[in-house]
Amino acid sequence: MSEKDKQNQTSEQKEELNEAQQEAAEQEVEDAVEEAVEEAVEAAENLTDEEKKILELEKALEEAEAKAAENMDLALRTKAEAENIRRRSENEVTSARKYAIEKFAEELLAVVDSIEQGLQAKAEHEESKAMKEGMELTLKMALSTLEKFGVEQLNPIEEVFDPQLHEAMTMVPSPDHEKNTIIDVFQKGYLLNGRVIRPARVVVAQ
Repeated sequence: MSEKDKQNQTSEQKEELNEAQQEAAEQEVEDAVEEAVEEAVEAAENLTDEEKKILELEKALEEAEAKAAENMDLALRTKAEAENIRRRSENEVTSARKYAIEKFAEELLAVVDSIEQGLQAKAEHEESKAMKEGMELTLKMALSTLEKFGVEQLNPIEEVFDPQLHEAMTMVPSPDHEKNTIIDVFQKGYLLNGRVIRPARVVVAQ
């Protein structure tokens, strides 16, 4: 027999030995598992009625605890949702109270604008001067009444332009003012409890 044949025969013998060892190991594992199962079945069969009752009670307790945890989680989520609904409702009621007069205030602004325009006219006679004084008093009373209900007038002359509060009607070069400074007010703006109900219409320095 040649040396190569001897090497091949030795390799085949090693493979057969490894397969035999693997089969033996697998058989040992199967036997161990089967034995463990048999012991568990035998132990279960040998349990007394009292031990079986305890196992049943333990199982029932685990199920009850799981159900209780599920119900608790549901209760917490329901409570949180109810709290969110309550808060939203309170915010909506508060908002409704704060801005209930918005439409009325917007209509009243036209009256205030008219009085202010009338005051721009020159009073040349005693009668017109007296009338102007009456209009000034009326305007003061109207603005004071509006303030009592949360309406604030915006007259942002010489202030920095704010797009959230002001509406730029035009921009003009003005060497006497910094860029974005309001140099004239076409129409005064108004806030209702901090919310813009009419932006001030203004001229802005370019």
